[in-house]
Amino acid sequence: MKSQVESPGVCLTASGCRTALGDARETCDALLSGRRALSHFPVLGPDGGDQVPLAPISGRFQAETAPPRWVPSLLALAAEIPAGPWGTARHPVIVTSSNFGVGSLYEFSRSGDERHLAFGTPFSTVESVRRLLGWGTNVALVSHACVSAHVGLLLASQSLDGGLADRALVFSFDFISPFVSGGFHALKILNSEMPSPYAAGRHAGSIGLGDGAAFAVLEAGGAGLTIAAQVLHNEMHHATSNSPDGAGFEECLAPVAAASSGRRLWVKGHGTGTLEAGRLEARTVERLFPGSPLVSWKGSLGHTLGSCGLVELAVAVEALRRGRIPGTIGGESPFFTSAVADAPFSGDAYDGVVLASNAFGGAHAALLLGYD
Repeated sequence: MKSQVESPGVCLTASGCRTALGDARETCDALLSGRRALSHFPVLGPDGGDQVPLAPISGRFQAETAPPRWVPSLLALAAEIPAGPWGTARHPVIVTSSNFGVGSLYEFSRSGDERHLAFGTPFSTVESVRRLLGWGTNVALVSHACVSAHVGLLLASQSLDGGLADRALVFSFDFISPFVSGGFHALKILNSEMPSPYAAGRHAGSIGLGDGAAFAVLEAGGAGLTIAAQVLHNEMHHATSNSPDGAGFEECLAPVAAASSGRRLWVKGHGTGTLEAGRLEARTVERLFPGSPLVSWKGSLGHTLGSCGLVELAVAVEALRRGRIPGTIGGESPFFTSAVADAPFSGDAYDGVVLASNAFGGAHAALLLGYD
């Protein structure tokens, strides 16, 4: 199943994020210096368990509070959004996440404290956020694992392309909880090792998880940063894995490569630190985008789950503005391909970036961002 749209008239007019390293500027600074936000925490927070790499915004990994501990970070991020009648007919909001308020639901199941239910389901979480931020009711929810943010961006672009909106806001947040970390730990991919994206010499793969929230404002027409192409593809191969021949990566990235003809690109990959997916992604990027450096920042930020596409978009925009691109964090030579950049590099030689994300079950997403 594939959905593709080329949207040369859709401009990215504002973006921002919050990670364990700070806002977009602070996060980019830290990545350029090679700083790692991930540290080891008990996988179940106050209930202990194995030590695993996590990057919580609060600096602590703890039981959820009521209201949630992440609300202040979300409010600070929302203060950066350009003013507008958000949530009205011509200014829709699309909220994306892979887990919404599952930490609150988990804490309710343990404590029975009904205050947690205000953020205990996707609908109640978004409704609570909507009221806090003063948005109207034209707010949609999107959740499709780790490509959720990309789906939101595509839907926003289609609304603008079709003349159904003047501006669109995509708003995403994922905050780790014992429920989330425990689930990944059960799959053995969140373990004691720090992630090492695209490293070929590892005996086992490993990921980290991080808190993340971000926004993007899109408008039709205009000049500046433009989303020139977007692709979604789902192999529907397996509950968690990709087709071993890499066909899913090819199906998603090939149309983006065709749309980027004549551009000089760098590629922000998914790069969680898994071995098979990392190998397939790196080799597909090397083949379709020859000469383009490939980077991953999840070795520092951790995987911000359904929000990673928007969090890393905001960081990429900040890197483009300053003309200095952070390299892959946590990677260890040898890499799967020579295209992997493990040190910062100048952005002067490039006029666009491909931003890719992948998810369980062979879901893939990519977009082309450049100046027009």
